[in-house]
Amino acid sequence: QVQLAESGGGLVQPGGSLRLSCAASGRSISSYSMAWFRQAPGKEREAVAAIFRRAGNTYYADSVKGRFTISRDNAKNTVYLQMNSLKPEDTGVYYCAADSTLILSSIFNPQQYDYWGQGTQVTVSS
Repeated sequence: QVQLAESGGGLVQPGGSLRLSCAASGRSISSYSMAWFRQAPGKEREAVAAIFRRAGNTYYADSVKGRFTISRDNAKNTVYLQMNSLKPEDTGVYYCAADSTLILSSIFNPQQYDYWGQGTQVTVSS
């Protein structure tokens, strides 16, 4: 079992930055694919960024390319999401997810992830 705990959310003005953290416990996540999803009120959960298992290749939704960066620190068993140039449409609850067996073509499919954190709220507003 893997437990995930997100932190780092908050209120930020448009154009600002936040760094989200996802601390894992229970098992090492070094061999897991990790992803960040977000969900805005009244909308479906959508993938934001992902990092694929051991290869470490990163993938981003078109809406965040060039602004967000996903990274992992295996020594700390933690995944990060650096968010820059934030926009009001980035507002939502951000969730961290992990899975050890999904294939690359499913990396943005939330149904393929076995483990989820409780989420952290990000609000971008002036």
